[in-house]
Amino acid sequence: MDNLLNRIKKDYPELSIKNGKKFTFRPPKTIIIGPSEPKMELLLLHELGHALLHHEDYKTHVDRLKMESDAWEKAKELSLKYDVEFDDDLMQTELDTYRDWLYKKSRCPICGLTRFQTPDFKYHCPRCELLLNKK
Repeated sequence: MDNLLNRIKKDYPELSIKNGKKFTFRPPKTIIIGPSEPKMELLLLHELGHALLHHEDYKTHVDRLKMESDAWEKAKELSLKYDVEFDDDLMQTELDTYRDWLYKKSRCPICGLTRFQTPDFKYHCPRCELLLNKK
């Protein structure tokens, strides 16, 4: 991991890399490295992917899922550059956490249908809002 970290610091001196509680990217230029764990090189490359793709903010939760997916694709590309074995299962497991979160978030708590989200981060249920507006 130290070798990879040194190479990334050399290749991207504009980035700040710090230790923290979990792997994350803090826009615009800070990567936080979490505690040691299996596949941590890929987690680092994923966070580097966010930085290189200039991920700063998202308008909807679907946009967030897209950013996560794009960062993993960038990590796959970077794994070739840095000679790190890519693990598709890890990528899918990590993306599943966002997919599951989005699924739960989008379910209407009243009727159970899938709601849609507007850029103001509010969720709307077409069925329940239609019924409420008819009254």
